[in-house]
Parts: sequence; C-alpha cells; structure tokens
Amino acid sequence: MKVKGLRWVIIGLIFLATVVNYIDRSALAIMWGGGTEEKETVINLVKAVEDSTVDQDSIVSYLSNQLQKESFDQDSIVKHLSALTKIENNTIEQNLLAIKGGGKIDQDDAAKQLVAAIKNSVITQKINVFEVLRVEEHSISRDLGLTKKDYAFILNIFMVFYALGQLFSGKLFDKVGTRIGYVLSIGIWGLSSLLHSTVRGLGGLLFFRSTLGISEAGNWPGAVKSNAEWFPIKERAIAQGLFNAGASIGSVIAPLLIATLFVAYGWRTTFIVVGSFGLLWIIPWLLINKAGPKKHPWITKEEQKYITEGQSLADQNATEETKGKSLKEILSFKESWSVVVGRFFLEPIWWLFVGWMPIYLFDVYGFNVKEVGMFLWVPYVGAAIGSIAGGFVSGKIIAKTNSIDKGRKTTIFIGGIIMLLGLIATVLIGDTAEKFVAIVFFVLFGFQFAISNVQTLPSDFFSGKSVGSLAGLGGMIGVSSVIIMNFLVPIVVEKFSYTPVFVAIAVFVPLGVGAIYYFARNIESVEK
Repeated sequence: MKVKGLRWVIIGLIFLATVVNYIDRSALAIMWGGGTEEKETVINLVKAVEDSTVDQDSIVSYLSNQLQKESFDQDSIVKHLSALTKIENNTIEQNLLAIKGGGKIDQDDAAKQLVAAIKNSVITQKINVFEVLRVEEHSISRDLGLTKKDYAFILNIFMVFYALGQLFSGKLFDKVGTRIGYVLSIGIWGLSSLLHSTVRGLGGLLFFRSTLGISEAGNWPGAVKSNAEWFPIKERAIAQGLFNAGASIGSVIAPLLIATLFVAYGWRTTFIVVGSFGLLWIIPWLLINKAGPKKHPWITKEEQKYITEGQSLADQNATEETKGKSLKEILSFKESWSVVVGRFFLEPIWWLFVGWMPIYLFDVYGFNVKEVGMFLWVPYVGAAIGSIAGGFVSGKIIAKTNSIDKGRKTTIFIGGIIMLLGLIATVLIGDTAEKFVAIVFFVLFGFQFAISNVQTLPSDFFSGKSVGSLAGLGGMIGVSSVIIMNFLVPIVVEKFSYTPVFVAIAVFVPLGVGAIYYFARNIESVEK
C-alpha cells in the first residue's frame, strides 16, 4: 500500500498530539478557580442575602469589618460583586462606602439598598446564584485549600521539569528516533494527567505536575526533528506552523471542553477524561508511523525524492549511523546562540498568557471557572491563524527568493511588530475583559506567526541527530526564562498590579528578535 502525501499524515498526528498536550496542561489553570479574600467576601455576602435566616445587622457588621482591613481591596469587591450579580459598579461603590462608615447614605439604608439590589438582580438577570457558587466552591483551589502562591509554586515546578525535559528529550529523540520517542513522551504525560484525579493536596499536585512537565516537553524537540526528517527546507516552517497550530487549537478547545466537563462531573473526572486522550493517540501513531521517509513502506517514490532533494546536503547524506554533535560542538557555532537567546526572550510572552491569563480573569474581572471557559478560547484562535500564516508566508518568501534567511527573518520581524504593539495596547487600552481578550488575540497571533520560524532554525543550521539537541536546549533556556517570570509575577502583582509584567514582556520582544538578527547573520546550514 502506498499513501500519497504521507508526510502530511505524520504532521497531522503530531498536530493532534499537540492539541492533547495543551488540553492536558491547561486543565489545572482553568479549574483552579479564584481564591482571593475579596472573592470570599462576595460569596459569603450573596449567600447571606439568599439566606432568610441571616439578619441585616449581621450583613452590615460583616461587610464593615471586612472593609476596615488595611489589606482589603474595595475595588476588587466591586468587580467581583458586579461580575456575579450584574449590578452597576457605581451602585455597589456608593453602598459599600456608606456601610464602611462614610458617604452621604445612612449605613442601614445602604445595607438595605445593596441587599435589595442583589435580590433584584438575581431575579431580573435570571442568575442562578447557587449554581455559580457551586461551580466556584468546587474548584481545585477551594477543594484542596490552596492559594495563589501555591499555584505559582506548582506552575514553577512544572516549568522546572519541563525545562529539564526539553534538554533530556531532545537527546532522547536523537537517540531512539521520533517513533519510540513519542510513545514514551505521550504515554507518560497521558498517565500523569489522568493521575491528577487522585491527588489529595499540594504534594500530589507537585509530583504529577513534575512528571507531566518532563514528559510533555518531548513534543517540541520531537516535532522539530520529525519535520526535519519528513519535509524539504521550504516546507518546514509551514509544517512547524501546523504543529504549533495544535497548541493554539488545544488552547481553544480546552476552556470550553474542560469547563463543560468540570461543571458536569467535577475536576477529578475531568482529569481522567483528558488524560485518556494521549494514551489513545499512541495507537494510530504506531500503526502509521512505521519508519522514517527513507524506509517507510507506504511512501511513494515521488514523495521520497521530493523530500530528499529539498533537504540540505548534510541531511541527504545522513544515515542511522551518523553521530550527532555534542552540545559543546553545537554551541561553538554563533548561529546556535540565535536559538538560545531568541527563545529566552520570546518564550515568556506565550507562557504568561497560557499560565496566568485564567488567573488574571479570576482576579481582575471576578470570573468563575465557567466564565473563563467562555472567554479564554478566543485569543488562541488568533494564535492558530498566526501559526499557519507564519509558516505559509515564510515558505512563499523562500520559494520566491530562494533565500531561507529572508523567509525566516522577514516573518519573525513582522510577528515581533504585532506582538510589541499588542502588548503596549494591553497597558494603554485593555481596561475591560472584552478589550483585553481581543488584544491578546493579536498578541498571540504575532507570537505564533514568528515562533514557528524560530523553532525551525535548528533544522536550518544542522542535520539529523543534532537537530533535536539544539531544539531541546533552546526550549530549556526559554523555559528557564519563564520560570523566573512565574516566580516574579505573584510578587509584582501583590505589590503593584499586572501592568509591570506586561511592560516587561513588551521589552522582551525587540531583545528576542534582535538576538536572531545579531547571532544569525545568514540563516543557512552551518555543516558545509
């Protein structure tokens, strides 16, 4: 049996693996829930209003005591209560000020007005308050009694092992090949995701996030290596773009899928369901990906010739016995540093939104898990479009100019401009949830437009068993930068706001793009 376009079937399977990858890694953030004291106050207030046995004096006393705390953020109370009940912000602010002991309204009158407004809103807006509260109360953070600082710690543990996994798996894929490498990687991450359902506290989450991180990391160097084997140079960016689109599509699917499963069955069952996806994926992978393009029994002679003739001489001459370069040898080439330094500055842009956007929506706009599921998928549509568009544009430029350098750099530069403008806009005009989500749509479009070409650079510079090693090293360094960011984000947010974080990663854009232009003066094979 011969299959035309077999290379596209292979990248299609890797695309599906990447969709699963992002569903698995997104599940924790989406089901985490908000845990601020201000949100707790709102939940307790609405419960008290709905409970006819709670007298009004108790409500006034409770709110007054909460509002007197120095660390208490009244603006956050307003946002959370408005998000839950749809009451106008001004109405809430005036009544809270009076209850606190200020303003022109009598304290007792203010309490009556606020209670009446909440009850009226529940009726007129047809809000099922207890359904909203039930969703919130059974989030992971509330079930396990964990805080935002715990979340940051868990996220960083994942990233540490993810960074180590990038380096380790790059070498692993170079040694055992992409077929077995993917079986090991996705088998372990699928099982790790599934076993999140068994945790009873912080320790269990830390253990399974670490095994998830080290195994999920293999997807990236594995894909770069597979694309180098299965695609001619001019098609590698579009192949990488399709692969990266899997991350974006997974991020589009994840909020809706996970929020739906969470509301219906709870977070433990949700982990069992999404964890099983990866384990099932292994079956078609082993059946279809029988060997590389030089030996696969299903590949046509025409496609085999097309792939081979479109690769570098080093790729054409490589055999299974050809040894890959050591990391020391790889880093002796200045061009390799374009991958390492470029990814150090660019990776935090993507990971800030993957790791922190749900928490941002919980904190700033008072969203619950269900509402996050309704909003969070939108920016990743932009990312998916950017992934494919970036690879397509790069391929067209290379075909027209016969210059890999022009194709890669032009696309990376355009993506960088879009990212920078979008990040500036988050600070200047992203003052509502709708505006913020729309702006991030363009930021992630720009990121993916550029990054598919950045991730292709290892296969532009090297061949065979060196590609996965450089891709893995670049990934590890990029993730190391993300770990630093994740450590700083909760500290900066607690003392200031999210604004300094957005400003910092905006500065990273020209540094990352500039590093690629500086270290890779001419993007071409260094193995001559």
